[in-house]
Amino acid sequence: MPENTSKPTRPAASAAPKASDELMAQLRQFIRTRGGDYLKDPNITSIGIGKKEVDAKSPRKHLEGELCIQFTVGKKIRNDNVVEIENLNSTPIPKQIQVNGAAIPTDVIERSYKPGFHVVAEPVPQQERKVRRNPIQPGISIGHPTITAGTLGAIVYDKRDGSACMLSNWHVLQGNKGKAGDAVLQPGTYDDPNAAMNKAGVLVRSHLGQAGDCAIARIDGRGFDAEIIDLGVTIGQIGEPELDDIVIKSGRTTNVTYGKIRRVDTIAKINYGENGEDRIEAIGCFEIGVDPAHPPADGEVSMGGDSGSAWLAVDANGKPTDVMVGLHFGGESFGSNDEHALACYPKSVFSKLDISLTPPEAPAIAVAGELQGAGFNQGFMSKQVPVPKLRADIQADAFELNHSVLIPYTHFSICLSKSRRMARFVAWNIDGANLKAYSRNGLSFKFDDRVPKYYQIGNEAYKENKVDRGHIARRADVVWGAAAEAQAGNRESFYFTNITPQHQRFNQSERHGLWGLLENAIYEDVDIDDLRVSVFGGPILKEDDMKYRGIKVPNEFWKVITYVEKGVLKAKAYVLSQADYLDDIEALELDEFRLWQVTLADLGERARLDFGALAEADTLQIEGARRPEMMGSSGRVAREILFRDELFAR
Repeated sequence: MPENTSKPTRPAASAAPKASDELMAQLRQFIRTRGGDYLKDPNITSIGIGKKEVDAKSPRKHLEGELCIQFTVGKKIRNDNVVEIENLNSTPIPKQIQVNGAAIPTDVIERSYKPGFHVVAEPVPQQERKVRRNPIQPGISIGHPTITAGTLGAIVYDKRDGSACMLSNWHVLQGNKGKAGDAVLQPGTYDDPNAAMNKAGVLVRSHLGQAGDCAIARIDGRGFDAEIIDLGVTIGQIGEPELDDIVIKSGRTTNVTYGKIRRVDTIAKINYGENGEDRIEAIGCFEIGVDPAHPPADGEVSMGGDSGSAWLAVDANGKPTDVMVGLHFGGESFGSNDEHALACYPKSVFSKLDISLTPPEAPAIAVAGELQGAGFNQGFMSKQVPVPKLRADIQADAFELNHSVLIPYTHFSICLSKSRRMARFVAWNIDGANLKAYSRNGLSFKFDDRVPKYYQIGNEAYKENKVDRGHIARRADVVWGAAAEAQAGNRESFYFTNITPQHQRFNQSERHGLWGLLENAIYEDVDIDDLRVSVFGGPILKEDDMKYRGIKVPNEFWKVITYVEKGVLKAKAYVLSQADYLDDIEALELDEFRLWQVTLADLGERARLDFGALAEADTLQIEGARRPEMMGSSGRVAREILFRDELFAR
């Protein structure tokens, strides 16, 4: 069932008069646009929409339950003592705030917060949540290797590649020391320190900010059951919580507990720092207190280790529904007697992480020898990356399959030159966070039956010499995703359509071949969003290329590496030459390579391709400039980069 924002079902006993939808919308808009300004006050710990809490002895008790803008503070000053307030570097909170012309009362409560991971509570008797499980299931212990333990909240699906993922918090799956691509353990290290045996996934994406405290990890090496442990339901939709709604969760530490929503549209100020270092973040959320009709046995709605649990709406009988209304991430600070929990809004979490409750249609993969790969995905990254277009003079030379010059495989597509019997270019996607380490054992090079053999170069070019069957799209680059998908990419990379003659020193990364190490260097040099890269590459096909065994062997190859860094699309184009090697194919006395970075416009002229709007993302800003450039730890391979003037003077 696709997610939606349906209203959760509430039991009739908890129904209460509600503010008009118009007033609530105005208050929510006020919190979202102005709330952050109030949090600059060092004594204010949160701002949200709630109902007035009035002391039983107060003459103003008739105001209790009145809708208000509710502030929480680290220390509440009685009688608004101005001197004491100033000593806290704070300012008095007004009795009323004008919102679109309406005077809305305020309420001030002494309360501070913490994320639910600083201290993990001792295990309770139900140990099944804290041991290694296969299949994994929401409600059990998980965590990054540097984190104690949290809770797997839900099984979700990555909209970008369809892979099944674990949903939890940033501070559970990543924390201050983690990064995309790290292992995620089940159970967490607090419950079982044997990290080497407990990998259950790989961190894909995370967010810590006003949209929430959230992260996903792709499930790797385990089966999964989406039904939440001890609740017996599978999440089918997401909803918007409202004041006084009754909710339920299933967490690693306190198991099944009920709560009652007492503040909505809240922004809470929380310190995620460790080892004495501050990291203050403003998190959008809502607040859950104790449900008087279902008080927890030990008085705890939540405890450390419950972070990541899914809060569900309940029906009129108090039974859990399939509507997720919150992602638990924190609670009261140490020493507080006010029991409560904090949860992120699912709508924001699902949008920020780009996830769904239902798997998208699985990409087609090779089945029973039939190639059905979905091919290169132009929308693979957060920015569109179009494939290059052939210049008019070479369009007739391109082999067409189903009226397209792109032949699709799993994670890559090939434009094939009929006259040269090799790729004009290959376009492929690399998901660095989801790469698999499958062996090439048992895989062999073979012809693609969809393409006549006379348009493909077979093994005749590679016998008894130092010419390699060089992959254009590297095998390691396309082996990612779910197991069957990654295995298909592994197999399909060995089709001759993806192979060109390359000298072994040029091609093989273990021989420090520049062609094989270029992407590695790019990964080391920049902070790539989501560890996703899209690459184009191929030979530069010239009429005067050297002929060997009846085949024209390309002197030069090119790559364009595109990535998104801090939301900005970037592209780098390179030309790599094996001309020095081809002077003596039978020997291995080799000169050093040189690597040129060129503009996309220059490369387009040489390769007879049009890169279109992608040229706007070209990182080479000054045409004709010259400089040496080292590339991360691969600098000894990419010793020098020369730009256009020297390239065309060769």
